[in-house]
Amino acid sequence: MLTEKQKRFVDYFVELGDMVNAARKAGYSNASALDAPNWLNPNKPQYKPYLKDAIGKRLQELKNERTASLSEVLEFMTSTMRGEVKEDVVVTEGTGDGCSEARVIQKQVSARDRLEAAKALEKRLGRFVDLEKEEQQLKNEKLRAEVADLKADSDEEGIDFEFSRAPKETES
Repeated sequence: MLTEKQKRFVDYFVELGDMVNAARKAGYSNASALDAPNWLNPNKPQYKPYLKDAIGKRLQELKNERTASLSEVLEFMTSTMRGEVKEDVVVTEGTGDGCSEARVIQKQVSARDRLEAAKALEKRLGRFVDLEKEEQQLKNEKLRAEVADLKADSDEEGIDFEFSRAPKETES
């Protein structure tokens, strides 16, 4: 568990990329701040692995917050292709007497942009379809191999069953 000062150090280090300044901004004394580079160096006695771990976790959180997931990308390309995405465009309109006024309006993305989104989506989804086909082929091959093994096993055993509805004869 990090102290409040250590949490501030992690946040400032992620923001600034400078250990000494991050330590100063977090509230460490100047002498302690000058020692900050040793906190993340495993070869130094001042090494604090929990700080290194906390920085790694914080960077991962930021990456997750800022980086689009695959589903987000696919959803955006799909909505663009369908014309659901609007873009801002600056238009200039005449107001009379040789004057004009600029304003921003929203318009649907162009047919070209929609086509590009469709191509990009097809390319990505095509990869998924190929992977699904490959996976299905592997499953089929595995099932064929299992059936072949079962046939080979049943040929070796040679168990015969006889079924009859005739009443069983009693011995006297």
